[in-house]
Amino acid sequence: MTLSTTFSALADHNRRKILELLKKKNMSVNELASNFNISLPSLSHHLAKLREAGLVSTQRQGQQIFYSLNLSVFEEIAQDLYSFFNSKKYGKPR
Repeated sequence: MTLSTTFSALADHNRRKILELLKKKNMSVNELASNFNISLPSLSHHLAKLREAGLVSTQRQGQQIFYSLNLSVFEEIAQDLYSFFNSKKYGKPR
């Protein structure tokens, strides 16, 4: 996972909405789809981008796949950003 991959995944408003929904609870594709006015292939594309960035993880339960936030990746991103802005090159944050 790189920051550019993460930022690319976060750049789309549909993907950010998916993350907002997953903050509340783990959801299946069908549950997520009920919150969007986009096709299932488009939703699958957005979920794939979030998986590539490591922002969501999946768990199969029978024939359903449930999506959840991958909080450890969010922690890594926060640490990377903190380190970037706290480096001597940019000075201490005010």
